[in-house]
Amino acid sequence: MSSPLPALDGVRILDFSTVGPGSRCTRILADYGATVVKVGVPPKKARLQTQPAYWAYSANRGLRQVRLDLKDDGAKAAFLRLAATADVILESFRPGVVDRLGVGWGDIRKVNPRIIYCSTSGYGQTGPSASWAGHDINYLAVGGYLACSEPGPGGKPPIPGATIADSTAGGMHAALAIMAALMRREKSGEGEFLDVSVADGVLTLMSLYIDQHLATGAEPGPRHDVLTGRYAYYDTYACADGKWVAVGAIEPQFYANLCNALGCEQWLAHQNDDSVQEQVRADFAAAFERQTRDEWAAELASADTCLSPVYEIRELAQDPQYRARGAFSDARHEAEGIFQQLAPVLAGQDRAEGPIAAGDSSKSDTEVLLRDAGLGTDEIDRLRERGAIA
Repeated sequence: MSSPLPALDGVRILDFSTVGPGSRCTRILADYGATVVKVGVPPKKARLQTQPAYWAYSANRGLRQVRLDLKDDGAKAAFLRLAATADVILESFRPGVVDRLGVGWGDIRKVNPRIIYCSTSGYGQTGPSASWAGHDINYLAVGGYLACSEPGPGGKPPIPGATIADSTAGGMHAALAIMAALMRREKSGEGEFLDVSVADGVLTLMSLYIDQHLATGAEPGPRHDVLTGRYAYYDTYACADGKWVAVGAIEPQFYANLCNALGCEQWLAHQNDDSVQEQVRADFAAAFERQTRDEWAAELASADTCLSPVYEIRELAQDPQYRARGAFSDARHEAEGIFQQLAPVLAGQDRAEGPIAAGDSSKSDTEVLLRDAGLGTDEIDRLRERGAIA
């Protein structure tokens, strides 16, 4: 359901990111109604930046684009004109790069004291690891996520099936920090600098186990506790067709329902009995092998057993629950035509009616945006002639 006014209506964001946590962040903010302008480089330098596929990051729906060569003094001055009327700037370069380019926090606040300047990086702007390169798996590694996940053969830490660090520890972390800073600015009238570390964000995801260790000295890891698979009632099981179900019957009443449904009544009084968990797990596994995944889901998913089917992506795209909630929408790309994509699904985000216009990385809003910032035709023409804008 669409709200009368987008939550971030009127908020203007300049975004230097092309992929990763920064683009996850501004995707969220754009879907809450912010005007997001992607700041890229002219085509002659575009090879220096990662260019995602047309469908990635929700196909850049609703985003605008400006292309500037910030190593050109005139183009840098033009960017500062844009920054003077912006609310937020987000960048994802290595620490120190924006300062060397002359568009860092100190440079921008001279022309716009109310600016909220968000720097997203793997390990933060300070500390001995600040200059390290990394990706999602690296931040999950140092944040304890991989060590607490079910290992593979030989204790091999798993490769997660989602970009958890980029999406949540980075993108949602940055979006939350920016929205909080916008609220704080309403009271103070001042802008601020946000140092968003993806690795720090992973610590918040792992806070339950980190706090347990710090308070008690416990050493969390696979099967150390309920949520890491210590007990048979919180696990995954193969079914007759080779597909899987996930079970999370933590509460006693759900556990009792599960035992009764599986014909495992002998374990009703042993939910948290560590001495028999492998026997319970073996009996549960044998029971689940009697029927297919979908048969078990049809029988137990709605029967207060905390059971769900383990879907592949192609299956969840057809799931009746997601379809009923409008989780997918049509999009239109000028070159690729009509295709489906994930709709804005976070609570309070607006959903357009009809196909959503996808962004086109081959086009630019540079001239319109620079005119709106006060640059004249002659000035824009000179910048274009020397390849400083596109």
